[in-house]
Amino acid sequence: MQGKGTFISPFHRPRCLAAAAPAGKAKLTHPGKAILAGGIAGGIEICITFPTEYVKTQLQLDEKANPPKYRGIGDCVKQTVQSHGIKGLYRGLSSLLYGSIPKSAVRFGVFEFLSNHAKDESGRLDSTKGLLCGLGAGVMEAVLVVCPMETVKVKFIHDQTSANPKYKGFFHGVREMIRAQGLRGTYQGLTATVLKQGSNQAIRFFVMTSLKNWYKGDNPNKAINPLVTGLFGATAGAASVFGNTPLDVIKTRMQGLEAHKYKSTLDCAMKILRYEGLAAFYKGTVPRLGRVCLDVAIVFIIYEEVVKVLNMVWKTE
Repeated sequence: MQGKGTFISPFHRPRCLAAAAPAGKAKLTHPGKAILAGGIAGGIEICITFPTEYVKTQLQLDEKANPPKYRGIGDCVKQTVQSHGIKGLYRGLSSLLYGSIPKSAVRFGVFEFLSNHAKDESGRLDSTKGLLCGLGAGVMEAVLVVCPMETVKVKFIHDQTSANPKYKGFFHGVREMIRAQGLRGTYQGLTATVLKQGSNQAIRFFVMTSLKNWYKGDNPNKAINPLVTGLFGATAGAASVFGNTPLDVIKTRMQGLEAHKYKSTLDCAMKILRYEGLAAFYKGTVPRLGRVCLDVAIVFIIYEEVVKVLNMVWKTE
C-alpha cells in the first residue's frame, strides 16, 4: 500500500500500458474483413462518382491534334447529354464497377496485412510506415486488378464515342480485345499504372495515417467521427491528385485505342511534352480532383463503418 502511495506515477503508467496493449491488438483489422469492407466501399463509391470519371477520361483522350472535340468540362457534359441523354455519362460504368470492387478489396486487404505487421505495441502506425504500406497496396492493386480493368475501361469508353462502336457490351468488349491482342492487350501501360497506383496509395495512406495520428494524439483508440474521416480522406485524395496527375494522363494515353502510337511509357511522355506542351500533363485535373476527393472520402467513410459492423458480427481475436 505504501508503494502505491509513494509511487503514484510509476504505478499508473504500467496500468495505462497494460490497458493500451489489448486495445492496440483489438485495433488490428483482419485482412479478411478489410477485403470484404473494401469491396463494398469500392462498389458504392464508383456508382456515385462515375460521371466525373467519364468526363475526365474523355478530356484526356481529346488530343489537340484531332482537333479537340470539347471546349471544356461543361461542353463535354453538354455534348454527351445531348447525344445520349443522362445515361450517356454512365457509359463504361460496368467495366469500372467490375474493377472497382476487387481493386478496393485488394488495396485495403494488402494495406491491413502489411500495417498489422508494422504497428507498434499500442497499435499505432507511424506516417513513414503508412506510406510504405500504402505503396505496397498500390503496387499489388495495379498488377492484380487496375491495369487490366483500366485498359478495358479506357478502350470501351473510347470505342463508344467513335463513329462506329464495335463493342456491344463489357464482356463482348473484353472478348474482342483478348481475341485481337491476347491477355497482353489488357496490360498496356503497366509501368505507368504501377507508378500511378503505387504513388497514389503511398500519398493517400501517408496523409491519412498522419492526420489520424494527429487527431488521436496519445490515445490510439480514440474514435473518429465519420465526417472527420471523410474530411481526412478528401485531403488525402487532393494530395494524390496534385502529386501524380501527369502519370494518370500518360496511363490513359497508353491504354487508349491509339496506344500503338507510343513505343513505351517514356516515349508517350516525351511525345506529349513535345507536341502538346507541359500543360497537357494536367488535362482533366479539375474533374479528377472533384472525383478523387469525393471518391477517397466516401471509400474511407464506408470502409471504416463496415469494419465496425464486421467487428461486431465476425470475431477474429
